[in-house]
Amino acid sequence: MLPLGNPEMRGSISHKAFAIALALAAPPAIILYPQVHDAKIRALALSVALAGMALAWWYAASLARRLRRMTLFVQRILDPGAARPQLRTGGDELGELARALSRRAPEIEDLVHRLGTELTRREALLASMSESVVAVDAQLNVTFCNPSFQQMVGDHGVVEGVPLIKIVRDPGLFRVFERAIDSGETVRARLRLPAAGGRSFDIYAAPLSGSAPRGAFAILHDVTPIERLERTKRDFIANVSHEFRTPLAIIRGYAETLLEGGLEDRENRRRFVEIIQANGVRLNNIAVDLIALSELEAGSPETAPGAVRVAEVVSGALRAIEPAARLRGVRLDSGPVPEVQILGYGIRFEQALVNLLDNAVKFNKPDGEVHVEVRTRGDRVEVSVADTGLGIPAEDLSRIFERFYRVDKTRSRQVGGTGLGLSIVKHAIEQMNGAVAAESQLGKGSRFTITLPRYRHV
Repeated sequence: MLPLGNPEMRGSISHKAFAIALALAAPPAIILYPQVHDAKIRALALSVALAGMALAWWYAASLARRLRRMTLFVQRILDPGAARPQLRTGGDELGELARALSRRAPEIEDLVHRLGTELTRREALLASMSESVVAVDAQLNVTFCNPSFQQMVGDHGVVEGVPLIKIVRDPGLFRVFERAIDSGETVRARLRLPAAGGRSFDIYAAPLSGSAPRGAFAILHDVTPIERLERTKRDFIANVSHEFRTPLAIIRGYAETLLEGGLEDRENRRRFVEIIQANGVRLNNIAVDLIALSELEAGSPETAPGAVRVAEVVSGALRAIEPAARLRGVRLDSGPVPEVQILGYGIRFEQALVNLLDNAVKFNKPDGEVHVEVRTRGDRVEVSVADTGLGIPAEDLSRIFERFYRVDKTRSRQVGGTGLGLSIVKHAIEQMNGAVAAESQLGKGSRFTITLPRYRHV
């Protein structure tokens, strides 16, 4: 039965073949049927017409079945889990097409598999990159971005398909993309992006040559730490130059004074030499502290950390500072020190403690006091150095461990400070997996607390 009522089949090959056969057979039958009065001839003509239409229908249906099998075969090429039908080959054009499809199907499957593997590999690579990657179309709508980019802009949820202006409101980034799209060339720039917390990025943008209309992609490399390091280096060089320039100028000035007649000045020449010597000592102290800081920043010593008796280090540090404390009229006091050991380096620990005690003595009041206290807290040991000095303003507490940072620059230079002592303390303690903290009140004094891991016998 012909499915003439099925709308999906009205344009099929079978219907078209039936319509052609009907159009060819019907006119002769219509013309001859009234003119021929013999019933047998009429019946024969009608049979021939019907047989021609049936034959046309059968051939068309067979052709349609072969084409449907080919269609199903093609549809399932990209579905590795689906079974494909066997194609019937023959000597006609459809047979040749079936053979070509059968030959090419495995090649297409292999190509799709390799493309899928490559796509998965690239997505995994982009997802694991610490650099932010984003791609846009010609209208600057986001077509792809990796997790680093989403995290950078604050994770707005679904980003793909959203205009870039809604995610990163920075005209500089738009201009970079527009230049890459319009010129078709690679564009490099360094931008500070407010949407990324004001961090700076080196941006490498290139056009997507395979897209039409052309889009572009960009890799954003965070250079904020590099800029911070460069700024720190510049500040360090400026500070070192300044610290060396002052004593060198004094030494040069008094040396010239002596050479230009000061040697004959019996009343002042000894004082001139003493000033030169004091500034020479100051230069030497700065150089020694710089070398110590450089060694600490270079990394951990080659030797492994070991057990260090806290009582011995505290006693040695107090003995080393006692002459300076006696000279300034500062009392040194230590509470009971428990028999405890820390895991670290004895030299580094004593160096840090001596620096803290030295500062506590230098910046103390006349007839002031410095108190050392040792406590154990679980698997940590705390060593505190408290003084009755002038104290540190709250706004300066966060910066006192920076190199060359001084709260009172004039007083620090008068007492011979290099501005590196607390920085050395910080690096020495951190090298032993410890920490140092400071608390202070103006007019009442300061307390520095070192926390180090306690040594446990295995």
